[in-house]
Amino acid sequence: MTNRPQHEENTFTPFSGWLMFPFTLAMIFGPLALIAATAKAQQHPLWYVGLAFLTVLGIVLIFGHFVVSPNQSRVLVLFGRYRGSVRTAGFWWTNPFTIKRMVSLRAHNLNGKALKVNDLLGNPIEIAAVVVWRVRNTAAAVFDVENFEEYVAVQSESAVRQLAQSHPYDTSHTELTTTSLRGSDEIAHELKTILQARLEQAGIEVIEGRLSHLAYAPEIAAAMLQRQQATAIIAARAMIVEGAVGMVELALQRLSEKRVVELDDERKATLVGNLLVVLCSHENPQPVLNTGSLYT
Repeated sequence: MTNRPQHEENTFTPFSGWLMFPFTLAMIFGPLALIAATAKAQQHPLWYVGLAFLTVLGIVLIFGHFVVSPNQSRVLVLFGRYRGSVRTAGFWWTNPFTIKRMVSLRAHNLNGKALKVNDLLGNPIEIAAVVVWRVRNTAAAVFDVENFEEYVAVQSESAVRQLAQSHPYDTSHTELTTTSLRGSDEIAHELKTILQARLEQAGIEVIEGRLSHLAYAPEIAAAMLQRQQATAIIAARAMIVEGAVGMVELALQRLSEKRVVELDDERKATLVGNLLVVLCSHENPQPVLNTGSLYT
């Protein structure tokens, strides 16, 4: 993504509104008081025209006052020229013909909607992200993009799609890439990096970006659930067999050490088979009493 040269933010220091406010009030009500005091006197018409002009000028000057709240700023534009940004909270005054656009410097939360996209393997998944951002360069946010809040929303959606297409959903396919989408810390860091690169043009700082929703699409969710269940069953069976073999080995070793019974190879094989059936079975074994011999 090629970025154009970014507007640099300039700090502008306006006049104190508390000093200008009494002056503007005096310009409004002073001439009115003079007009009322000289109403019965024979004054030249230009006298009243001048006083009326001062009153109108005071009314115009009153529109130069503005307030900047904490964690907010005002971007000042006079006749199409950028004069600067006011970040200091307080009551201020500037040229009344100046356009004073308010830009919030507070942290914003963007709770993205769930997107349907294919992962690195082509599996359809649903993914969404939460992005915490704030304006760092007010001039770039106002002049370099049409609507910086909408710009953040669109670019965040594009970044989430790019992230999803670069990684597989599950950790069983990490041979294709270093991490899967379920690696929360690595994925969050990569998402923040992608977002910052895309939002730099608008003067936006990305504080944090994390996935808020990650799931297979409904059309393959059942099949993927069966695959996960099969993987879990195989892992559980392997653990059971490994434990059963260890218990059988221990049983034969203890029988040999204690000299409880002397077993030949055929009887050991029978004992091992019976123990494995008992230990690996999902159901309780049914005992069978054998009064004969293995050879009859």
